[in-house]
This record gives sequence, structure tokens and C-alpha cells, in this order.
Amino acid sequence: MKLVLLFSALGYITLLGGCGSSPVADTTSTNSPTTMNNPVTKTDAEWRQQLTPEQYRVLRQKGTEQAFTGQYVNTKDAGSYRCAACGEVLFFSDTKFDSGCGWPSFFQPANTNVIAETSDNTHGMVRTEVTCSKCGGHLGHVFDDGPNPTGLRYCINSASLKFEEKKEERK
Repeated sequence: MKLVLLFSALGYITLLGGCGSSPVADTTSTNSPTTMNNPVTKTDAEWRQQLTPEQYRVLRQKGTEQAFTGQYVNTKDAGSYRCAACGEVLFFSDTKFDSGCGWPSFFQPANTNVIAETSDNTHGMVRTEVTCSKCGGHLGHVFDDGPNPTGLRYCINSASLKFEEKKEERK
């Protein structure tokens, strides 16, 4: 019985923590979905109409999908990952890696302007939240335990992404 309680508690802590609690060294950014000037603005009703309930929960309410359940956690196809809310290209498949954390992980965004970072002190942890710079949608968190060349691990919810497979060029 004690073992069952221990595993239940560990599962709950993992769910709350997302991909972990290792903070990125610099978490002083003040760009947040509520303070930055997002080019895409919609009413709550418009977001609810456009997004699935799970996408809305993750992107607009800063939710987290359960580990190892997301659509793109094991995707290895070539292409780009866009924001599910606004279509902005956020990540490319050649920066995706298997971190073993249960969420799609990338070592760098498509470019520095597509992601905003904000200090997140919820759930008793210090983390860095990442949001879409264009629409303010919550994507996940970034940690400083990723691979070279950046040493970063962008731990992103599949529900916040839409994968666009790279088209083969005709010869």
C-alpha cells in the first residue's frame, strides 16, 4: 500500500512539474502573454470556437497535457511545428530530440522572435514558461538541461502545436 501511495504521489508531482523543475539561468524576461503586444488578439469566445477544448485548456489557460500522451511526442517526420492557435512557425523537426520527459522537446526555436519567455513560479517550482510571441498562447517551458549546441530543452505540449510535414521536392 505504501508503494502505491508513493508512486501516486510521484505521478502527481510529475504532472504538476511538466518536464521538470530545472530552471534556465536567466528568467528575468518580462514578456508575458498579458503584457506583451501580441499581433493576434481574439476574444475568449473566439478562442473557444477556434480551438479544441484541450487546445484551449493548454494554450489559453496554461494547462499541461499528461506525459507521453501528446500527438507529437514520438513524431520523427521532417517538417515544421506551428502554433496551433495562430499558425506561427515555432520549431523545425531537425531541432527535435527525444528527451525522455514525455513531451515533444526541441533544442531551439525556429528563430528568437517567435518565442517569449516568462518566469513561472507556480506549483512550488522556478521554471521559465514559453509562449507564442504572435498570439500569447502557452506552449510549455524551457530548461537548461538540453543537448548541444544550445544546452536548452524546450518542453512543449503537443496540444499547442500543429505539425506541417515537409513536402518532397519534385525532380
